Amino acid sequence: MIEQLLTDAKKACRTFQMVDSDTKIQALESIAKYLIQKQDVILQANEKDIAQAKENGISSAMIDRLLLTSDRIQEISDGVLKVAHLEDPVGQVIREIHRPNGLLIKQIRIPIGTVGVVYEARPNVTVDIAAICIKTNNVCILKGGKEAFYSNMALAQVMQEAIQDILPVSPIYMIDEMDHAVVSELISDRAHVDVVIPRGGKGLIQYVVQNAKVPVIETGAGLCHLYVDKEADIDMALQIAQNAKLQRPSVCNAIETILVHTDVAKEFLTRLAPMFAKVQVFGDARSLQYIPGEMATKENYATEYDDYKINIKVVDSMQEAIEHIYTYSTKHSECIVTKNDKRAQYFMDALDSACVYQNASTRFTDGGQFGFGAEVGISTQKLHARGPLGLPEMCSTKYEIYGHGQIRE
Repeated sequence: MIEQLLTDAKKACRTFQMVDSDTKIQALESIAKYLIQKQDVILQANEKDIAQAKENGISSAMIDRLLLTSDRIQEISDGVLKVAHLEDPVGQVIREIHRPNGLLIKQIRIPIGTVGVVYEARPNVTVDIAAICIKTNNVCILKGGKEAFYSNMALAQVMQEAIQDILPVSPIYMIDEMDHAVVSELISDRAHVDVVIPRGGKGLIQYVVQNAKVPVIETGAGLCHLYVDKEADIDMALQIAQNAKLQRPSVCNAIETILVHTDVAKEFLTRLAPMFAKVQVFGDARSLQYIPGEMATKENYATEYDDYKINIKVVDSMQEAIEHIYTYSTKHSECIVTKNDKRAQYFMDALDSACVYQNASTRFTDGGQFGFGAEVGISTQKLHARGPLGLPEMCSTKYEIYGHGQIRE
């Protein structure tokens, strides 16, 4: 059904990989300007998605994830400008090797090629991915979720208008079909798609990972943990817990489980209770002595809620906290709050999640917050790239070898 689109996208790669840095900056600056100029069109489209979401009974947290406002469009525009003026990774020499036979070998960054991204709900992702792909000379093939259909279509149209007189070919291909079969087609077409990146809930990610024939960069669901150590600053721990859960609960870097050391459980949880009054709590027997809630199950501890829900467990040691995280974590982001740097370093070294924090909210796991301008997703796999996927992570490499007549003996 989308064979022609994929064929066109692959063909565009050969031309787009030759676009120079100044032209890419000009294109991105134009996108940033058009997003502001055309925001009425974008907001009208978003209103359709919001109305449809309410009719379908989608949670308030997920509606917030879907919502666009003038301020949010300004933030998206600002992010595009940041990407535009970051250092261009394409063509960077990673290393030079001088061989005894006189060969000069250079390893350099190059575009991946065609990048298929399947994602859900958040319309800002459409712009983030397009901006990063333009900056890295990649062609993006976007398949957004039905929840943000009208918003995504409007954003893609605005971006295409912004670059049509600047770039020799369009690097933005938006799939406008809702049939689930197109996802299968996208993730199976090795002839035209170089890599596919799923970004969304556990179900979407696992479907792509298990069914793709195209190479996949896995972005994990965000089952993030906060561990409040026995040597924690309780005021700090409360502030971080509130930010990491309540600032925007629908996003992947919000915490879903709080582990608290038994020595500080009474003080921390008693003070946390009024702060989490609107949060549905699932806890173990010890935690429920200090904060109202329901008894947690293994299923609770394995669930990414993306909502005003939280798991709580009292632990007897840091090692118990680490074991719990290994059991349930999706290897996205974890945090320890403690005044003891040695204990913090042990915790951070012992875990293999993509991002591990000491005394800071997991909400910082974000390309913009890391200084990348934007991100394609948060990679939780261990090959190629981990954490926020910024410009260098959206490149591959090749070797250029310079000689003067050498032959191998």
